[in-house]
Amino acid sequence: MTALARLFRTTVFKISLAYLVISAIGAGLVLDSVGDNVKMLIDQQTAQTVEADIGGLSEQYAQGGIRRLVASVATRTQRPGADLYLVTTAAGEPIAGNIASLPPGVLERPGLVETTYEPAGGAGKQRRAMARIFALPGGFHLLVGHDLEEGDSLRHILGHALLTSLLWLVGIGTLGGLWVARRVLNRVEAINANARTIVAGDLTGRLPVAGTGDELDRLVQNLNAMLDRIGELMAGLKQVSDNIAHDLKTPLTRLRGRAEQALQFGKTSEDYRGALEKVIEESDRLIQIFDALLNIARAEAGSGREGMIDFDAGLVTRDVGELYEPAAEERGFALDVDAEPNLIIHGSRELIGQAIANLVDNALKYGGGAGEKDAKVSKDSEKSVLLSAHRNGASVEISVGDRGEGIAEADRARVLGRFVRLENSRSRPGSGLGLSLAAAVARLHNGALRIEDNAPGLRVVISLPAIALSREAAQQQLLPPPEAAA
Repeated sequence: MTALARLFRTTVFKISLAYLVISAIGAGLVLDSVGDNVKMLIDQQTAQTVEADIGGLSEQYAQGGIRRLVASVATRTQRPGADLYLVTTAAGEPIAGNIASLPPGVLERPGLVETTYEPAGGAGKQRRAMARIFALPGGFHLLVGHDLEEGDSLRHILGHALLTSLLWLVGIGTLGGLWVARRVLNRVEAINANARTIVAGDLTGRLPVAGTGDELDRLVQNLNAMLDRIGELMAGLKQVSDNIAHDLKTPLTRLRGRAEQALQFGKTSEDYRGALEKVIEESDRLIQIFDALLNIARAEAGSGREGMIDFDAGLVTRDVGELYEPAAEERGFALDVDAEPNLIIHGSRELIGQAIANLVDNALKYGGGAGEKDAKVSKDSEKSVLLSAHRNGASVEISVGDRGEGIAEADRARVLGRFVRLENSRSRPGSGLGLSLAAAVARLHNGALRIEDNAPGLRVVISLPAIALSREAAQQQLLPPPEAAA
């Protein structure tokens, strides 16, 4: 296909052609309306001229009779550019005027009529005129009219102008459409060329942005953002594959080794029972890892949006705090919960609760050292965790702060990846998926997760969009429960 044929097949050229046809039709209608209005104006002016002439000739007839009228008509016909005049006898024979002949029966039609006529000295040439006929005493007839050839010439000029304008419009519109189509086609071809390289496997390539800010630029920017997201997901998939290959190999090897050890050295039922319990423990740990990976994948795919409702994030935060109070006390932590009421958000209650639970579990694992189970809890203890939920502008912020070693600022973005565990935490239980799941849940709810310095310790914040309550709903939610009122 030639380049010109491609231009004619482009959508831009077709749209330009459609606008060209619409514009041509509009211009034709406008000029046709102008022609009709001009004709109407000429007819009105002609009628007014005829009426004025008739008034003057009526005065001449009233003063001197038919002789005076004939003399006046003869005088007027001698003027350059004279109108049409004719005085005839009752038999229709011309007495005075500049009309050689009329169609039969015209003189018997009183009032304003449009007719053809042959001018005096016209050698049989027929012309059109608008005339008014009067019957005079004695059977005489008086015709006063105006030639319509000027109006016809004007309409011919307008028609020629219309045709010329349409030709110019079609020519300029076609050239303009081809020019615009060529520019757009060049941009589209550049986009297609880059797209082909991306399809071929180069996921680092991006579509070119012209910088004009038009709809194509906005489309390209959205496509580039989509490619960035696809690149992140592909990188995450590769990372997950690598991490599964490395991080799951150890527990699987340990699982197999314990099974072999039980087969080789197990003598009694107690030996086999102990080996099976360890196998079950390792299996449960692997199941937890795969469940976490599945939840992250679902959150990043947006599959949890169908069950979203409006709920109080502060209430969920308090419920998670109550759930982890025994575990915190057992590990020697002071777990404080500070949650405002009426923190209404739209989302999945279960996923938000799981994300908060992951953050609290991480704080209890890494927020104060190993700790002893029988450690005493006090308010001034360094092993403390603060779980809070507050409104911050148009957002609800749920945070978990501890007093542990914290995370260096250079590692805070990295720890949000799957299976990422820092050197000082590798000796402690965990899979490195807790923060990844919490970040994925935050993104699913159009929010964000950020890691801050708690000075000392670490503070992890989930920021989610809040829903404004009406005054009546807020008052209703602030009412005490019936048992409290009683």
